[in-house]
Amino acid sequence: MSTLAATSLWRDRRFRTFWSAQTVSEFGDRITELALPLIAVTLLDASPSQVGFLTAAVWLPNVVSLFIGTWVDHRRDKRRLMIIADLSRSILLLSLPVAYWLGVLTLGQLYAIAILAGTAGVLFGTAYAAFFVRLVDRDQFLEANTKISATRSISFMGGPAVGGLLVQALTAPVAVLADALSFVFSAVQISRLKVTPGAHEESTEPFLERARVGMRYVLKHPYLSRSLGAATTVNFFNLIGMALLILFASRELGLSAGVIGLAFGIGASGGLLGAVCAAPLSRIFGAGRVIAAGAVVFPGGMAFVLLAHGPVWMRAAALAAGEFVAAFAVMCFDVPLNSLQAAVTHDHMRSRVVGAFSSINYGIRPLGAVVGGFLGTWIGVRETLLVSAAGGLLAVLWLIGSPIIRTRELTGLEPPEV
Repeated sequence: MSTLAATSLWRDRRFRTFWSAQTVSEFGDRITELALPLIAVTLLDASPSQVGFLTAAVWLPNVVSLFIGTWVDHRRDKRRLMIIADLSRSILLLSLPVAYWLGVLTLGQLYAIAILAGTAGVLFGTAYAAFFVRLVDRDQFLEANTKISATRSISFMGGPAVGGLLVQALTAPVAVLADALSFVFSAVQISRLKVTPGAHEESTEPFLERARVGMRYVLKHPYLSRSLGAATTVNFFNLIGMALLILFASRELGLSAGVIGLAFGIGASGGLLGAVCAAPLSRIFGAGRVIAAGAVVFPGGMAFVLLAHGPVWMRAAALAAGEFVAAFAVMCFDVPLNSLQAAVTHDHMRSRVVGAFSSINYGIRPLGAVVGGFLGTWIGVRETLLVSAAGGLLAVLWLIGSPIIRTRELTGLEPPEV
C-alpha cells in the first residue's frame, strides 16, 4: 500500500464518518454479546441447551442471507437499507429493559429479539458489501479492512470490560440500552454519507433463479468456494465452544460478570495486534499463507481456556490468554481473506455473494451452537470446549492446494469467469 493511499484514507471524511459509525456500533455490540447470555443464565436460570439455543437464534437469520442478498442486489440505494437495519435493531433492543422493568422478561422474548435483530444484521451486512466498494477504492481495500478490523478489535478490548461493569452496576437488561443507542448513532452517521449508489442488477430472471445463480457463483468460484469451506468449518466448531464459554466462565470457573468482561477485554488486545499485523504479514509472507496460519492458530485459543485452574486471577488469566490467541489469529484470517474476496467478486454479484456466503458460513453457526448446547449437557461443558478446539483445526484442509494459499498480493487480482 502506498503512502499516498494510506494518507488519503485518513483524510477521507466519508471514510472517517463511516468508520466512526462502525466503531461505536461495535462497542455497543460487545455489551449485548455479554449481556444477552448473562440475562439468560443469571435472571432466567437457563440450562446449557437453552443458552445454546439463544446463541443459535442470533445466527439463525443467516440461513436466509442468500435470499436477502438477492433482494438487496435489486435495490439501488444500499445506504438507506443500512440505516433501516440500524434503527430496527435499536428498537428491538430497547424492548429488553422495558420488559425487565415491567417484570415480563422471558426466554421467549430473548429468542425473538435475537432472531429479529439478527435478520436486520443480515440486511445491513449484504448491503454493506456493495456500499463498501463505492466508498473505498480497490487499492485501499486491505487498508480499509485493517482500520475497521482494528477498531473492531479495540471494541473487543474495551467493550466487554465496560459491559461487565454496566451489567454489575445497572443489571444486564439495562446495560443493553448502550447498544440500542449505538445503532442510532450509526444510522445518523451513515445518513450523512454522500456516496453515489451503484447500478442495481437489471434482470428479468425470477427471484429464485437469481438466488440460485448467486449460490452457484460462490460454489464454483475458485477462491470463494475454498474460503467458504474454511470459514464454515471454523465457524461451526468455534460456535460449539462459544455457545458455552460464558456459562463455563461463570459457573465452572466461578468468575463474576466484571471479571469475565475484563478478561475478554484484555484478551481482545490480540485482535488489535492481529489487525495491525495482518497487512504487513501478508506483504512479507503472502496473503494466502497468513490466512492459512490464522485458520490453524485460531482454534487453539479455546485450549488455553481449558487450562484454567487455581485462584481467581489465574482462571481469569487463562480466559484472557485464550481470547488473545484466538483474536490475533482470527484477524490474520479475516483481514486478508475479506480483502481477497472483495477483489475477486464481480460488482453485480456482491450482495448475492455475501448472502450466499453467509447462508452457509454463518448459517452453520446456529447448528454449531445447538450442538454445543447438547454436547455440554451430554458430555460436559469442559469436554465440549475440547471438541471445539480440536475440530477447528480441520479448516486448513480447505486451503491446501487452493489458489488462496498461493496468493501473495491482491493487486492485479480480477474476478475470474466461472
